Amino acid sequence: MKRVVIVGSGITGLTTALALKDRASEIPEGLEIVVLEAGDRVGGNIATDRVDGFTVEMGPNGYLDNVPETLALISRLGLDEEVQQADEAAEKRFLFRNGKLHFLPADPIGFLRCGVLSVRGRIRVMFEPFARSRPEGVDETVFDFAARRIGPEAASVLVDAMVSGVFAGNVNELSLQSTFPKMAAMEADHGGLVKAMVAKMVARRRAKKRGETIVAGGPAGPAGRLTSFRNGLDTLPMRLAEELGNTVQLNEVVVGLKRKHTTGWTVTTGKGATLDADAVVLTQPSPMTAPLLESAQSDLAAAVARIPTAGLAVVALAYRLEDIGGAPDGFGFLVPRSEGTRILGCLWDSSIFPGRAPADMALMRVMIGGAHDAEAVALGEDELLDIVRREIDETMGLTADPYWTRIYRYPLGIGQYLVGHQDLLDHIHGHLEDLGGLWLAGSSYYGVSMNACIEKAGEQAGEILDHLNARSDSPDC
Repeated sequence: MKRVVIVGSGITGLTTALALKDRASEIPEGLEIVVLEAGDRVGGNIATDRVDGFTVEMGPNGYLDNVPETLALISRLGLDEEVQQADEAAEKRFLFRNGKLHFLPADPIGFLRCGVLSVRGRIRVMFEPFARSRPEGVDETVFDFAARRIGPEAASVLVDAMVSGVFAGNVNELSLQSTFPKMAAMEADHGGLVKAMVAKMVARRRAKKRGETIVAGGPAGPAGRLTSFRNGLDTLPMRLAEELGNTVQLNEVVVGLKRKHTTGWTVTTGKGATLDADAVVLTQPSPMTAPLLESAQSDLAAAVARIPTAGLAVVALAYRLEDIGGAPDGFGFLVPRSEGTRILGCLWDSSIFPGRAPADMALMRVMIGGAHDAEAVALGEDELLDIVRREIDETMGLTADPYWTRIYRYPLGIGQYLVGHQDLLDHIHGHLEDLGGLWLAGSSYYGVSMNACIEKAGEQAGEILDHLNARSDSPDC
């Protein structure tokens, strides 16, 4: 019997476990899968709070419906009927600049007409097709890429806000290739962003003639439609846990990991139990993973420790519609760091997903913290609420008292893929190949979205099965 131990029951750990379970027959000796979760629930950063008729996402609020692996997983779990697509209002996105909210049209022409950028800034964006090419062999920051392609103003306003919204990161430090690989590919494949958009428009027209549908993106947001589940995003990890049954063990803190001679590993829990494993998958954030690797390979531990995370706090606010003049209409807004606010943005959740609040209420969530404001996540509750309410008044003009508030803190927050991240991953992979039977997975490495974690989990499950079968064929096993 072969055994795989997975540390962490976030979406990566659970999806990896299910992929292994579904392909367990490929291991002639049989396969045991053990998922060890330090906390008292599954899901990691995906968590849903249900209070007073509200459905409140404590972390991410959905996924884009453009990744086949995610759609296949949902169908595999029998959740197709539970899927809820975002309301059309979610297509209306805003950005706060110069003291007001600006609507961001989804089409390029409308976008260039809006006043979020100066006339000079909009003209510079129009010259994107003539921008110079990326310097050969340079891992550009997201800001340098954007400034080169669409100009410094658009980079510091539009792209900075987007990076804050997705990564809670510093646009001047994050690697474009690692954080937005599809954007890098657009330039590499088509010579520029506008040329890539034109190519996609042509592809959509041709697909339409064939009776096919391609989901389009635009300046206001990426391709794909925001999607969740009727009872909250944690429907997915909860259903995964049900499918895995006793495979998942809660309240099991892993405190030790040792190489077992030349083959296999020994995992030690805080309760003193030890588990021998033919393969181990570590899915926690990098700051939690690095200490576990010290005894196995100190250089590997040091490399993993170099991947930082950005802490984040999510502040949920419920309002009576009569107190705020009706429900906000749209997805919400982001704020460039140049505006001097501490909040990163605000999502109008009950407008995005109708049913998340009672009919006479509105639900909003504000993000604060991130790489620019690491201290925010540790602020006292009163101070945090004072900041959020003051800046919601400044950005939205809301002076009414909330019906209730909730604060959710994520000290380890979101993985930050700094310049050189891919080189660092290559270095880490070299150590992992030397050790054998060990995988690092999750949002600290290959993508922070739920989609990215699901895609990589399936790929790594295949690698694990290949490893286990190779060991079975080895005369030393």
